[in-house]
Amino acid sequence: MATEANVGTLQARSPAQTAAKAIFPVLLSISFCHLLNDTVQSLIPAVYPLLKEALRLNLGQVGLIALTSQFTASILQPLVGLYTDRRPQPFSLAIGMAVTLLGLLFFAVAPTYGAVLAAAALVGIGSAVFHPESSRVARLASGGQHGMAQSLFQVGGNAGTALGPLLAAYVLGNRQPRIAWFSLLALLAMILLVRIGWWLQEHCRKSNAICIDPDRLCASAHVEHQAAFSSRKVALSLAILVALMFSKFFYLASLISYYTFYLMNRFHLSVQSAQLHLALFLGAVAAGTFFGGPVGDKFGRKLVIWCSILGVLPFTLILPYANLFWTSILSVIIGLILASAFSAILVYAQELMPGRIGAVSGLFFGFAFGLGGVGSALLGKLADLTSIDLVYHVCAYLPAIGILTAFLPELEPARVHPAKPAAA
Repeated sequence: MATEANVGTLQARSPAQTAAKAIFPVLLSISFCHLLNDTVQSLIPAVYPLLKEALRLNLGQVGLIALTSQFTASILQPLVGLYTDRRPQPFSLAIGMAVTLLGLLFFAVAPTYGAVLAAAALVGIGSAVFHPESSRVARLASGGQHGMAQSLFQVGGNAGTALGPLLAAYVLGNRQPRIAWFSLLALLAMILLVRIGWWLQEHCRKSNAICIDPDRLCASAHVEHQAAFSSRKVALSLAILVALMFSKFFYLASLISYYTFYLMNRFHLSVQSAQLHLALFLGAVAAGTFFGGPVGDKFGRKLVIWCSILGVLPFTLILPYANLFWTSILSVIIGLILASAFSAILVYAQELMPGRIGAVSGLFFGFAFGLGGVGSALLGKLADLTSIDLVYHVCAYLPAIGILTAFLPELEPARVHPAKPAAA
């Protein structure tokens, strides 16, 4: 059959041979676009103090802005992933970025709280379109090194997340209209994503069904592997992964959305100084992200998940009692350790459910955004009712959920071996 011929052709190529031709340029391009996308995304939390002052918002309303953006992305991402698993849309990435650009322009001119929520929803929609399909591009360009590819893709996003508050501190000042300048980043990303769209379209044309189901190369290797796990075991494992993500992203919500307020309240820092501390923390997250994938490729995803979630617990417990110097140090350590979890969890889930890259990526990116948004809203309400300090005392215990990692089965990633030459 034609499909089998295509599989055999691709199997005959080693990852190194494929990578030497086109894969790493694509990986670096999609990672850079992730940087641009998440620079824009992280701009939103960085301007919360500005919006709070300009529109006289309370912390609960600030949390609702985060919830609107992230909940929109959370709902749509699994649907986008399911659709593109069946019908790849090479240029959907550029279209999604255009929606993000529109959201930024809305943010720059929004005169009311309702307009701000509408702008947040547009940014969320753009992110929902971007993440599942860009994750597929990263896996298609991985050359078989799935953990490395996801980490490289994620580190681009986390670098952008760290860059957003830094740019906000020096570009925005106290002027809301200056948010429009960041639309230039979205425009640059659109241009690059059109080029990636052309590459993806050509890749789909050459490899036919493999583009729709990139793990088909590994399907036979997974049959025996999956037989060891019942559907109940798979469902339980997915539930545990969601619980681990709850731990990670609720804690990150406390730092990303409210770290500036915490520092300003506890240590009486200026807005600009607090934004620089946030950028330092997010830089540590970006630095820590890359190591989770390659370490998972070599030693296993489960080990990375153990160390990343449960390993951060001692530091989160100490943080609420630390002075400013040690708060800065501990936030960097927490960012470095906790950052490696998502790539490991995502690739683990992809290996648990092979052949459903878009659906799994959309589901887990959606959970990441949704949990972060719900966490921001709930923690903001808790801070209004009590204090911002109490939020950090409560969240300190969240990494203890990492003990559930013990119930995850051991998975060996399926590997593609070169096809044996046919007998003469």
